Amino acid sequence: MNAASADQIRLLDVQALDLRLTQLAHKRRSLPEHAELDTLNADLAQLRDLLVAAQTEESDTAREQTKAEQDVDQVRQRAARDQHRLDSGAVTSPKDLENLQHEIASLAKRQGDLEDIVLEVMERRESVQERVGELTERVGSVEAKVSDATGRRDAAQQEIDGEVAAVTKEREVVAAAVPADLMKLYEKLRGQQGGVGAARLYQRRCEGCRQELAITELNEVRAAAPDEVVRCENCRRILVRTPESGL
Repeated sequence: MNAASADQIRLLDVQALDLRLTQLAHKRRSLPEHAELDTLNADLAQLRDLLVAAQTEESDTAREQTKAEQDVDQVRQRAARDQHRLDSGAVTSPKDLENLQHEIASLAKRQGDLEDIVLEVMERRESVQERVGELTERVGSVEAKVSDATGRRDAAQQEIDGEVAAVTKEREVVAAAVPADLMKLYEKLRGQQGGVGAARLYQRRCEGCRQELAITELNEVRAAAPDEVVRCENCRRILVRTPESGL
């Protein structure tokens, strides 16, 4: 394949722009905010699970408290009715009076036991409510950090994307000036050689594979016409000759 020396040198400009695009893509993928957000989102998911569990426990405890308070109220109402019967004098039989007094005493004990249960449930509910409040604050704090990191990531990505757009546009202009067959070979080699399809020959060394050319290969390059597209024997990349090639 033949191509004007200027076109081959222009190919190095395309290669430099492609390398810059590769660097920008890597930079975008490697933004520190990505790892920061992964950690924050994992923490946030765990905290939200804990918060839901605490809220569920608080709801269950609230129902338990309501049930216990209803039990106390029922016993209190029954004891009040019995006390009213006792105080009214409607019960005259000694045995019935004894039974009624015994029931009132039993209800008083039952009421006391139930009130103790209510207090115990209330204490547990207060503890759970405090945990709900604490977890709610922690969730809010982490959400704020996620929002901040997301903003910083988006701003960094926007800046990188702006540079990518500018470099891509410049590459299109430069690549359009390179002969199509040379660009086709370059793209093929770039895909095979880790993104580098053309390399400068500098001081007798291929800058693609960093290997110095053997004397026989160097003589072949020296003998090649200026418009001949030569390849590195070691890495097979397009080898572009410049005044600094050391020929």
